[in-house]
Formats: sequence, C-alpha cells, structure tokens
Amino acid sequence: MPSAHASLKVRMVAAILGLVLVTAAFLAGVWAVFYGIFTFLDIVFAAQYAAGITIITLLAIGYLEYTQLETIERLADAHPIDEEAAPELYRTTTRVAAQLDVPVPTIAVSDRDAPEALVVGFRPENMHLVLSLGTIKSVGGANSDELEAVIAHELAHVANRDAMVMTVVSLPVVLADGLSSRIAEIEDPGWLAIFTVPLGFLSAGVLVVGRTITSHLSRARERAADRAAAEVTGSPAALANALRRLDREVAETPTTDLRDVSGVSSLSIIPLEPAELEKVMLGPDGDREPAYWELTKRLHRLERRLFGTHPPTESRLEALAAQEREHERERAQRQLQEAE
Repeated sequence: MPSAHASLKVRMVAAILGLVLVTAAFLAGVWAVFYGIFTFLDIVFAAQYAAGITIITLLAIGYLEYTQLETIERLADAHPIDEEAAPELYRTTTRVAAQLDVPVPTIAVSDRDAPEALVVGFRPENMHLVLSLGTIKSVGGANSDELEAVIAHELAHVANRDAMVMTVVSLPVVLADGLSSRIAEIEDPGWLAIFTVPLGFLSAGVLVVGRTITSHLSRARERAADRAAAEVTGSPAALANALRRLDREVAETPTTDLRDVSGVSSLSIIPLEPAELEKVMLGPDGDREPAYWELTKRLHRLERRLFGTHPPTESRLEALAAQEREHERERAQRQLQEAE
C-alpha cells in the first residue's frame, strides 16, 4: 500500500502540473484570439483589451473553482442529511472516517436510482460524501458491510488527498466541454464566427488534453482507493461484492437515466455510463441498422480505452481477489505463529 500511495502522489503532482500548463495554454490562446481579432479590426490598444478579456477569463475560472463543489452536488441532485435523519448511515460513515483518520464529511443523499457514490471538496474538513438511494439499496442498506466498503473507498480518496486534486484538475474539462456545447448551440453565428470558430478549436484541444490528464489520474486513484478501503475494512471481498452489484445496477439502469448523472460519472465509484453504445434500429419498420454502426462502435470502445476514468471492473475485482489471498496468507501465518 505505501508504494501504491507514493505512486499516486507522483501522479497527482504530474496532473497538477499538467493542469497548470493546460490552463496557461488556454489563457494564452484566449489572448491570442482576441488580440488577433482586435488587431484585424484596427482597434487601438488591442493587446491591452485582449489582456483584459484574458484576466476576466482567469477570474471566471477561479470563481468556477470556488463554486464547483455546489455545481457537482447540484448535478448529483443530492441534499445534505444529518444524524437524526439517517443514524445508521451516519454511524457507519463516522466509524470509517475514524479508521482512516479523516474528518467526518457532510453526508448528502440523492433520490436517484443510478448508483452514485462520490466525494467532492477542496479540503478534508470540508468534504461532502454523496450517495444515491440506488447505491444504498443495491448494497444491502445503511448498515451492510458492502456499504461500509463503498464509504471506505470514497473516504480513502480524502485520506489520499486525491479527491481535492481530482476536483481541481477536472475543471478545464468542465470548462472546455461547456464552451464547446454553448458554441454548438449557436445555429447561425454570423459575424460571431470570428470569435466562436477559434474558441471552438481552443476548447476542443483543451478538452482532449484535459480528459487525457484526468483519465490517467482517475484510473490510478480508483485502484489506490480500492486497496485502501479493503485494508481499512479488512474485507476485500465486501468491496468486490459491492462493485459487482453496482456495476450490474448501471447495466440495468435506462440510458436516459444515466445521462442525468453523466456530469458526475468520472467522480463516482464506478462509471455511470453504459459499457456499450445502445443500438437503435432505424427505418419505418425498425429493421435498418444505423449508418457506419460497426465503425461507431469501435470508436466508442477506443474512446473508453483512451479516456476511461475507471479501470475495467473485472480488473479491479481481480486486484481485490489477489488482496484477499494476501489477507488469507497473513491470517494463516499469524495463526501458525500463535500456535507455536
């Protein structure tokens, strides 16, 4: 576990440096776009005006950083609850937090059936644990070993400090994705194209690079949290069973419902998206396959391989099974030593 934790720290430092470079490149691109436009329009003080817009953009990024916690909770459609409303859930969370030596987070619950489980926030003392009713029901209720393992996995992110880093490094992706969506919604940009076209290329570049950085970090942090949760609960099997149930729950959740939680998919314990594209037949009789279906399916799989935020569930289960075997060997050795 120490080596895994050290490896995660290195990856987090690299992700933060990547974030700084991506953000700096984005701001430099914003300045260059507006400087070029103002110069083309023969506006006096073009460089200063472009710098002003860039500063406004930087301030907007800072504001979004500050408000991202509320944004994510809104996307998760969760509401905070206290000990009186959910005593068993509160006791389990308090016990796990003590075992991991982290502050007890604010617990927020969503009414959704999709299996959401995530932590968000910038400081350990201000973390929010978000769980959906779908997750709580899937793993057997508020006092089950499997829910305890899920909570331990999420609070391990707090102990490893990767929840804060992941919240921060995901911002360029959120910004670029939002900007791309707004630009795509403009049907007839007209003269605005001189702004939207270069900004569209900028946001696309930031989106690709940002997703690459966040995906690489996210896969590493999920593996580290799995191992830490299994260690602190003493039961890799409980977490493995929870992952199986939640993965099956995602597969059985309608695609339309999964779209509602897509904004928090990268932060949840498992990806809240279908493993395969849904094939919708076309034509009056529903007997015509979509054009280029095989190519589309292959590109979707390639995208998941490159930008997937979680390791494959089967791979995580194999790692937990290996950890369970380690625990069994250690128990056998202790029993042998006690017998001697």
